[in-house]
Amino acid sequence: MSRRPTAQDAIDTPLMQQYREIKARHSDAVLFFRMGDFYEMFLDDARLAARELGLTLTSRNNGAAANVPLAGVPVKAAAQYVRRLVSLGHRVAICEQVEDPKLAKGVVRREVIETVTPGAVLSDELLDSARNNFMVAVAPGEDTVGMAALDVSTGEFVLETVEPANAPAALARLDPREVVVPAGAVIPFLPDDVLVTTRDAWEFDRSLGTDELLRRFGVASLDGFDLTPDDGPALSAAAALLAYVRDIQPAGVPQLQRPGVRRAGGTMPLDDMTRRNLELVDPLRPGDRAKTLLQVVDRTVTPMGARLLRQWLLAPLRDAVAIRARHDAVDVLVQDQPGRGRLRDGLDGVRDVERLAGRAAARRATPRDLGGLRDSLQRLPGVKSALEGLAARESSARLERVADGFDLLADLTERLQDTLTDRPPAAIGAGDTVRPGADAVLDEQRELRDGGKRFIAEIQARERERTGIPSLKVGYNRVFGYYLEVTKTRRDAVPSDYERRQTLTGAERYVTPELKEYEAKVLGAEERALERERALVDDLCAAVLTVLPRVHDVARRTAELDVYAAFAETAVAANYVRPTIVAEPIIELRECRHPVVEQNMPRGKFIPNDVLLDTAGRVILLTGPNMAGKSTVLRQVGLAVVLAQAGSFVPATTATLGVVDRVFTRVGASDDMGRGQSTFMVEMNETSAILSSATDRSLVLLDEIGRGTSTYDGVAIAWAVTEYLHDVVGCKTVFATHYHELTQLTEDLQHARNFNVAVRESGDDIVFLHRLLPGGADRSYGIHVGRLAGLPDDVVSRARAILAALEAGHHVAGTVALPPPDPSQLTLFETDHQILRELRALDPNAMTPLEALTRLADLKRLAEE
Repeated sequence: MSRRPTAQDAIDTPLMQQYREIKARHSDAVLFFRMGDFYEMFLDDARLAARELGLTLTSRNNGAAANVPLAGVPVKAAAQYVRRLVSLGHRVAICEQVEDPKLAKGVVRREVIETVTPGAVLSDELLDSARNNFMVAVAPGEDTVGMAALDVSTGEFVLETVEPANAPAALARLDPREVVVPAGAVIPFLPDDVLVTTRDAWEFDRSLGTDELLRRFGVASLDGFDLTPDDGPALSAAAALLAYVRDIQPAGVPQLQRPGVRRAGGTMPLDDMTRRNLELVDPLRPGDRAKTLLQVVDRTVTPMGARLLRQWLLAPLRDAVAIRARHDAVDVLVQDQPGRGRLRDGLDGVRDVERLAGRAAARRATPRDLGGLRDSLQRLPGVKSALEGLAARESSARLERVADGFDLLADLTERLQDTLTDRPPAAIGAGDTVRPGADAVLDEQRELRDGGKRFIAEIQARERERTGIPSLKVGYNRVFGYYLEVTKTRRDAVPSDYERRQTLTGAERYVTPELKEYEAKVLGAEERALERERALVDDLCAAVLTVLPRVHDVARRTAELDVYAAFAETAVAANYVRPTIVAEPIIELRECRHPVVEQNMPRGKFIPNDVLLDTAGRVILLTGPNMAGKSTVLRQVGLAVVLAQAGSFVPATTATLGVVDRVFTRVGASDDMGRGQSTFMVEMNETSAILSSATDRSLVLLDEIGRGTSTYDGVAIAWAVTEYLHDVVGCKTVFATHYHELTQLTEDLQHARNFNVAVRESGDDIVFLHRLLPGGADRSYGIHVGRLAGLPDDVVSRARAILAALEAGHHVAGTVALPPPDPSQLTLFETDHQILRELRALDPNAMTPLEALTRLADLKRLAEE
C-alpha cells in the first residue's frame, strides 16, 4: 500500500519523497538509504547516527524546503556501523538501489532488502561464533506458555511448550537476543537486556502457525514433526515468529531447518539466578573478567561444537540412560588418547559449516565464505577416518550412531573444489573467484580482458616510438576511459590522428580510434567476466541450498563429536573422573574440587573435600568463618551435578550421583531497585520460588538466608526454611550460614548433619584450612577478616571489646570503656554454649580413659579462652 501524499511532498525533491515513503514503512528502524557508494541517513536517523556512531552531521538542500540533516557511511565499511547500532539495540533497515542508475528514468528505484535486528543477523561481524543467536517468540497462556526460537544464522528452529513456572528457565536457556511478544501482553520474566518486539495479538494464532509450517516444508501434515495437540501454544508462537521474520527478511529464510520439539522433563530447567550464581556461562557480575565454567571446560575446536557445549551446560539431562550414553562416548575418547588426538586434529580446521551454508542458501555468501565451506568439507574424510579408528568405539552407542551415515558431502565438495580458486577473494571483483578451466564462457571473457590490457600496454610503447615523445603514457579514469597523455611542452609532436579529450595544467589528453576500439573490448570483457563470476557463484549457492539438510546433519554430528572430545580432553588435562549414575537419591563426591577456582590456583594447591548427601543425611548445615571457603564448597557441589548431567566427567576422585531434576541456588545479596525491591525482598522472592518449585529430587544450595534483616528475624526465617526443606520438600540441601544457632537443628531433624570448614588459630591470627569437617562452628572470625582487609587498628580493637561485651551480656551503648568480660559468664545464648554442646555430645560409656582425659583437657582449654 502506497503512502498517502502529504503537504511536505509538494516541497520535497523526488529523492526525498522516495525516502519518506520508504521510511514510513520502516519507522522503527534506522534506514540506511543507498546513494552510490554511500548509505545515507536523513532527519532523525541522521541525528541518531551522529550521536551513536560519532558521524559528522551535515545537511543537503531539499528543493524549496530547509536543509535536511544528513549523515552517511561508505558501503564498504557499513558492516561495522550496522554492528554498532545493532549492539546498542537498534534495528537497521538496508535500502538498496534495485536498478541500474544508468538505465533509470528519474529517481533510481530502491527497496529495503533486509532489516537487521539483534535477533536477525547473518554477518560474522555481528555474531558470536560460540553462542546461538536466537530470536524467540513467546505466546503466554493461563496453563502453558508457548515458545518458538529461531537462529537465523544457522536456521535452527525450536518449539517448546512449558508450564508458566518453568517459562523463565526455558527462556534463559535459549538466551535470546530478541523476544517477540503479543501487543499488550504482560510477561514478567522477559530479560532486561534484550530487544522486545511487539506484534498484533492475532498473529499468535496456532492455525496460522500450522499452515505456515505446512507451506514452508511442503508437507501435508505435521505428524512427522513429532507435534501433539499439547504443542498448540508453541505453534501460536511459531506463527508470529515466522510472520515477523518474513517482514524483516523479504528474500526469505531458505536455511530454516525442520523444527525440533523440546519436551518438558528431558532436560533440567536452570533459572536465571542459578545460572548466575554458579557462573555457568557468564560471570556473576556483568563485565567481570572472572572465568566461568564454560571457559574452563571449553576445549572445542569448531564453532558448532562451542555452541553445542554451551547448550548442554544450560540444559543438563534428566534421563539416566541418556546421561550414561554421553559418558560412554567421553570414556572411549579418554581411554584412547591417540584416537582422541587424531579426531581433534581432523576437527581442527572445520569452520562454521552451519553459518557458512546458511549464508550460501540465503544468497548472502561471499566467495571467501564458499571457500571456507569447501575447506571445511575437505576435512570431513579425516574426521570420519579418525572416528572409525577409535578403539572400543562399539562400546558407545552415541559414537556408533554418529559414525553411521556420516555424510562426507563428496558431491558438493567436488563442485566447490572444481569451481573456486585456492584463495577466493572477499568479494567478487577483488580478484579471481573461479579457477581457470572451470567455465569456458568465463575463460573467453578473461582472455579478451587480459589480451586487451596487454595490447593497450603495447600501444604506449609503439606510440612513444612513432611520435618520438618518451614521456607519452597511456592512462585510465572512470570519466574518460583510456587516454594518451602528452606534456604541453611536447604537444607540437602530437600526430594529426590524435583527438584531444581533456586539457590539464601541464598536459593534454588524447584518444585514437584504435584506443577507443580496444577500450570497448577490454571494459566490456571485464564487466562480462564479473557478471559471469556472479552467476557461477550464485549457482554454487543454489547447489548448497539443494543439499542443505545434509549439511545441517553433518554439522550436528561434527559438533557432537567435538563436544565429546572436548569433555575427554578436559577430563585428562584436569584429572576429572567418570561419575557413576545411580537410581538412588544420592550425591557422593570424594575429594571434590571447584573446577573454576582450582584453575586460578597453583597446581595441586586447591584443597579437595568429601561431600555426602544421601537419605540418611540429605541436609548439610555448613558453618565456618568468613573466607574459609563455605561458598566454594557449596558451589562445587552444584557444578559437579551440572557437569555430570551435561555429559562431562567431574573434578573428583570418585563420584556417585542420583539424577537431580533441578538445581536451585540462593547466593549473595543484590537489590532490584527498578522493580522497587530491596535486597532482602529479592532474597525472600528467590527463596519463595525455591520452596514452591523444589521436589524431593532437587538439589538446593543456600548461602546466608536471612542475613538481610535483624538477627532474630534472620535466624527464625533460616530455621523455618531449613525445616521446610527437610520435612516437606525432602530435597538434598547444602545450607552455608553464619547463624551458629542453626546447628541445633540436627537435634530435631533426623536427616540433617552439621559440617564446618576448619581454621587454625595462632594468637590473633587465623589460618584457613579449607577442610570440611563434621560438626558445627561457633565463631565467624569476622573481626579477623576485617583486620586482614585493612581495617584501622583502632577499629579492630574497639570491635573486639564490643564483641566481648556483647558475648558477656553487657549493655554497650553509652559506655566509655567496656568492662572486661567475666570468664565465668556464659554467652547471650548460654543454653547453647559450645561447652554444653560438647558435653551433650559425649558418650562416656563409649570412651577409653585416654580419650576421656583428652576431651576433658580440650573442654578446660575452651573454658579458659
